[in-house]
Amino acid sequence: MKMGAGMFWGILLILIGLGIVIRVVFNIDFPIVKFIVAFFFIFLGIKILIGNFGPKNIRHDENTTMFGERRIEGLDNDHKEFNVIFGSNMIDLRNVDLSQGSREIEVNVIFGSTDIKISEKTPVKIKAESVFGSARMPNGNTASFGSTQYKSDSFSAESNYLYIKTDVVFGGVEIKGY
Repeated sequence: MKMGAGMFWGILLILIGLGIVIRVVFNIDFPIVKFIVAFFFIFLGIKILIGNFGPKNIRHDENTTMFGERRIEGLDNDHKEFNVIFGSNMIDLRNVDLSQGSREIEVNVIFGSTDIKISEKTPVKIKAESVFGSARMPNGNTASFGSTQYKSDSFSAESNYLYIKTDVVFGGVEIKGY
């Protein structure tokens, strides 16, 4: 997912819609025009700071994907946290080795999306928290505003398991069992 004009206008329209919903449903005076101007300046500031005015210049480090796409296969001992900001990740955890003990991963998504693939045979425990976003569990449960938890059928606190913690703000995380 590249941060371009289409994504900027899409996010802006979503925020305008949320502002209107807040104004109508909760009867809160929300200054939509001022918010749009502020969001535009924040967008320009981020673009200037990272030096990314063209779609070809995508930057990310080992743990953070910003304004780009990334595919991650498995876990190593160094990387336990992944951040997605205005981007997209696909994390494949189907072949995670639990023979050395339980493993933990944290995924933070802000204005982006992440798909996490897990094996249906792997004992897993998931905690997802979402604010104006979507966190979908393997059993179909979702959290849009709040939190949800999931434990696989093979999960046991006494044995080794995979623990996934996700935080989503204006984005989406989908965890699928294969």
